[in-house]
Amino acid sequence: MMMFVTGGSRGIGRAIVLNGIREGHDVAFTYVRNAGLAREVEQEACALRPGARCRAHQLDVRQAADVERVSEAVLEDVESVDVVVCNAGTNRDNLLVSMSDDEWHDVIATNLHGSFYVCRAFLPAMLANRFGRIVLISSIVHNGATGQSNYCASKAALHGLAGSIAKEYGRRGITANVVIPGFFDTPMTRETLPAANKEFWIKYCPAGRIGELDEIAKVVTFLASDGGGFINGQAIPVTGGLDWVV
Repeated sequence: MMMFVTGGSRGIGRAIVLNGIREGHDVAFTYVRNAGLAREVEQEACALRPGARCRAHQLDVRQAADVERVSEAVLEDVESVDVVVCNAGTNRDNLLVSMSDDEWHDVIATNLHGSFYVCRAFLPAMLANRFGRIVLISSIVHNGATGQSNYCASKAALHGLAGSIAKEYGRRGITANVVIPGFFDTPMTRETLPAANKEFWIKYCPAGRIGELDEIAKVVTFLASDGGGFINGQAIPVTGGLDWVV
């Protein structure tokens, strides 16, 4: 199968790309700015499975016209995309009373609008094939967290988006699900979360540790497989058993 993964040059997205390659899929993925990291992912993919097709595309998912351009280029190159993983995301934390319009709109545009644009772009090809797997990457804070009203709102909205896609297109062989990551060691968590959050997680998480990236990547790959065909419109926590934060 052919996978399309947004935000695939680092963190969770990178793990999804490389696990897809290991499982025999070809992958097209996107990055925003760092072409060097994207090239590294391409090279690692080729080393994992020589002959695999893995190609990076520069894309700002906030721009609908750019999403259309890249989706058309990918479909022209590979003819069909079977799996879409909307992983690209950003956060700009602030208390609501102090949050600027720009902080709000930037996060909503990236995390929510971008996912909508990508799903809309690839749905026609999936409908033509009567097959598709859509996976949206949410967050454990989709129910709310202090200082992240923009991020939480964007992630909560993905649950409604996936549920609507599932209901509209389930009879056409297309599934849509949300995966909810807990605490994983990624560039975003290293850059933005204080050490106290990590200590809280390890103390209260029933698994007693943070997650490994391969663990969430394998859940996404399973949802893309034949075995995931009857899982539709669901929110799947990959949290080690801790489903809330302060």
